[in-house]
Amino acid sequence: MKAVLLVGGEGTRLRPLTCNTPKAMVPVLNRPFLEHVLCHLKNNDVDTVILALGHLFKGVVEYFGDGSKVGIRVIYSVEDQPLGTAGPVKLAARHLDGRFLVLNGDIFSPFDLKNMVRYHTHLGSTATIALTPVENPSAYGVVEMDAQNRVQRFVEKPKPGEARSNMINAGTYVLEPKVLDLIPEQSKVMFEHNVFPTLLSSREPVFGYDTHGYWIDIGTPEKYLQLNLDLLNRQAEAKSTIGKGTVIHRTAHITGPVVIGDNCEVGSGVRLVGPVVLGADCRVGAGSILRETVIWPNSCIGDSCSVQGSVIADNSRLGDRVRAEGRCFISDHVEIDSGVCLDPGARLWPGTHQQSQ
Repeated sequence: MKAVLLVGGEGTRLRPLTCNTPKAMVPVLNRPFLEHVLCHLKNNDVDTVILALGHLFKGVVEYFGDGSKVGIRVIYSVEDQPLGTAGPVKLAARHLDGRFLVLNGDIFSPFDLKNMVRYHTHLGSTATIALTPVENPSAYGVVEMDAQNRVQRFVEKPKPGEARSNMINAGTYVLEPKVLDLIPEQSKVMFEHNVFPTLLSSREPVFGYDTHGYWIDIGTPEKYLQLNLDLLNRQAEAKSTIGKGTVIHRTAHITGPVVIGDNCEVGSGVRLVGPVVLGADCRVGAGSILRETVIWPNSCIGDSCSVQGSVIADNSRLGDRVRAEGRCFISDHVEIDSGVCLDPGARLWPGTHQQSQ
């Protein structure tokens, strides 16, 4: 089975974390997000993945190569200009030779893809759309179905209280090859707005598939942080993982699940209140407190800092007594002077030098 993975977006909603890092490569539990997705595909009998790339694609190619490090064949298809959600699939069509999967590259939903393909085959569907229920469907594209789960229509962002369904497009599709004929070459085309409505108007069988279970769109910093915390909390018995060469002072105190990369230094009296992720080669100074936080590699937290519910990207430096509490999102190569107290919700962009008043 082959899959096309849409990872060409610029990650605009995820900034400032994606200013210099491709969205597909943001670390989740110290591994690129894309690596988690590829491993899930491998475990669901996908043997070849076509990565539909665009913005900052070189970092993805350099890391994954031919895919052997994750045990799956990887092919690269690079768009010169944004082609929507369906255009990149048409561009990758030369690599497809039968029924295939399409996945949105910023969705994490580890459901049973093998069962979805069986469902698609059993129904003789032309296109099967994974669906997930949400509390507030007005923020999404709602999919309305009949009693047999055959799709009747799509409603984009219905007003509160007007939606007939709370099932939304979950960003994963099983498609027959003839769907490619509906996508023009080198054009910006959307599955949601163009391809699927055309299939419905042609009375092609289009079905919805209820995924159940966990689903999250990591397109915003808040959701990205939430995925890391959720995955750590779901680990059996809240286990912690400590990397090679990491030194933790005997007076440091770790509570709850943490993941600490290689060659880190955790100073005296430090409190890590999990879930917490520390990337490789990080330093946490004496007396600092980290709670529900993700720190990317090569960053330094000074003494007596408090970082809670926040993300600090790679190669950033916090001086002593810095407070970053309440969904602060700090990009790469940021320097914060000692004594600075960031406002809740602060966003600092690459190269920022936040000085004390």
